[in-house]
Amino acid sequence: MHLLYVDESGSVTDASQRYFVLAGVSVFERTTHWIELALDQIAKKADPIAFDDRELHGSPMRSGKGFWRQFDLATREGFIKEALNAGVMQQQKGVRLFACVVEKSAITGREPVELCFEQLARRFDLFLQRCHTKHHDPQRGMMLFDESSTEKRLQTLAREFKHNGHTFGKTRNYAEVPVFLDSRASRLIQLADLVAYSIFRHFEHADSQYWDILKDRFDIEDGVKHGFMLCDTAHPLRFQRCQR
Repeated sequence: MHLLYVDESGSVTDASQRYFVLAGVSVFERTTHWIELALDQIAKKADPIAFDDRELHGSPMRSGKGFWRQFDLATREGFIKEALNAGVMQQQKGVRLFACVVEKSAITGREPVELCFEQLARRFDLFLQRCHTKHHDPQRGMMLFDESSTEKRLQTLAREFKHNGHTFGKTRNYAEVPVFLDSRASRLIQLADLVAYSIFRHFEHADSQYWDILKDRFDIEDGVKHGFMLCDTAHPLRFQRCQR
């Protein structure tokens, strides 16, 4: 099975923020264990005693919140980069990224969460379909989210996409509706948080140091980057579709 761990970055309701990001890390089921071990080593480097209790989340790590306050900014940024490299770059087999980035002022009549979820659900579904038809890999997929206030809405949308369809058709390759996990129990959800935060920093603050690690890891085939979508004032919604 292919698992897509998903998290968001940016606030839908904060008027001071321009962008909202929903990002996912697609991992083949047999790869999750090795990524977890690699991320544990990053946490252990920061806290050799209680590393199991140290969550790897982008915003508190970079800002120095709580436990991370004891490290200077360069060290905290180094931990983020190490985690991205360990979780995404060094585990290339079976790992690919998906993301939808929206500039909130560029969309009307759609909620950013709903639009981004539709795009991720569709693009991951197409990836699974491509695996089946082109590579003879019939594996199903599942989306796993951090627990959030949008849980009920996303589960409803997932059912609608499967049975009634979305803007682009129906999803056909999912084993189950989205599952919601406590990030404290899942290093892979924490990795999804780091990926979403890295993308948000690039678009919201023109801070590309993390983005540069990830930018070539989005789902791509035959030169087409299927795993990334940007909807902003330069690429507005047209006929209910966002442009790549």
